[in-house]
Amino acid sequence: MNDKRIKRFIPPEWHPTGAVQLTWPDEKTDWNYMLKDVTKCYQNVAKVISDHVKLLVVCRDPVKTASFLSHCDPNQLIFVRAELNDTWARDHAFITVLENDTPVFLDFGFNGWGDKFNATDDNLINQTVFEGHVFANGTYEDHNHFILEGGSIESDGKGTILTTSECLLAKTRNATYPKEKIEEYLKNSLGAERVLWLNYGWLRGDDTDSHIDTLARFCAPDTIAYIECSDPSDEHFEALAGMKAQLQSFRQTNGKPYRLIPLPMATPVFDSEDGHRLPATYANFLIVNTSVLMPVYNQSTDTEARKALQEAFPEHTIIPVDCSPLIRQHGSLHCITMQYPAEVSFI
Repeated sequence: MNDKRIKRFIPPEWHPTGAVQLTWPDEKTDWNYMLKDVTKCYQNVAKVISDHVKLLVVCRDPVKTASFLSHCDPNQLIFVRAELNDTWARDHAFITVLENDTPVFLDFGFNGWGDKFNATDDNLINQTVFEGHVFANGTYEDHNHFILEGGSIESDGKGTILTTSECLLAKTRNATYPKEKIEEYLKNSLGAERVLWLNYGWLRGDDTDSHIDTLARFCAPDTIAYIECSDPSDEHFEALAGMKAQLQSFRQTNGKPYRLIPLPMATPVFDSEDGHRLPATYANFLIVNTSVLMPVYNQSTDTEARKALQEAFPEHTIIPVDCSPLIRQHGSLHCITMQYPAEVSFI
C-alpha cells in the first residue's frame, strides 16, 4: 500500500484543468421556486468555464439544457443524461486522482450532507457518467461505502489534505470510523501523506457541517486563504478567530509556517423571504488554469475580497461571478462545480 500511495496523487486545484462539471438545475430540483434566476447564474458560470476548458453538463434533458447554452462554443460542451436530486456537483461528482499520470475516478458515497436531504439519484450520477462513455481514458474505483464530499477536502499537491473535524467526524457520515481510521482511509484512497484538521470555523446557513471550501483554501503549497471576521459583534467572530489561530499553528512539511491571506467576511446577506442569514463566502472560488472564478454577492466587501484573492494569485486573472442566487440555497460557485485534471481525455 505504501508504494501505491507514493504513486497516487490528488491534484491541487491549480493543477492543469481539462474540464469542469456542472449538474444543471431544473423544475424538479430545489431551485424550482427561483429557477429563472439560478439558470441565469448557471449560464454565466457555464460561459466563463467553457471559454477556458471543456464543460461536462449532467442534466435530465440534454436538448432543453443545450438551448440554455447557445452562447457557449458547442465544441466545448459534453452532455450526460441522468436523474438527479439537486445540483451540487462538488459533493456528488467524482474526486479524480492520478496514478502514474493515469486518471482514477473515485466514486465516494454521497448522502445529502449527513442525510439532511434526499440524495439517492445524486449518488448514482458518477456511475451514470462513467457508463456514458464520455471518458476516453481512466479507471473507475468504487468507494460508495465511505461518505466523502469534494467540498470537504483541500489538497496542496504535495501530500497534505486540509479538512474540518466537524464535517469528516460527523456521525451522520461515517459513524463506524474513528478519526484515525478516517485519516488512514483518506491517505490510502487519495494518495496523501498527512491530514491537517481544522477544529474551528463555521458559517450561519451552511448545510455541510463546515466544508473546508467555505472557510480556508490552498492557493499554493505554501499559501492558504481563509475567511477572517473583524467584527467582534458578529456571531462568527470567536470561531473564525480560533480557526485563524489554528492555521497560524500549522506547519508545512519543511517546518515553515504557511503564508496566510485573509479574505473578508462578506457583508451579511439575508434571505428575502424569511430573513435568515445566508452563507456568503469568498473562499468558495474556483481555479481554472490561469484564471480564478470568484463569487461575489453585490456587497461592499466584494472589492476587498477581489484584492485579497489577487494577492493570493498574483499571476492569475480574477473573474468575478455574481453568485447571489446560489447562496439562497446555501452554496456558492465552488459548490456547483467539479474540475477534472488535464490528464482526463474525452471521447
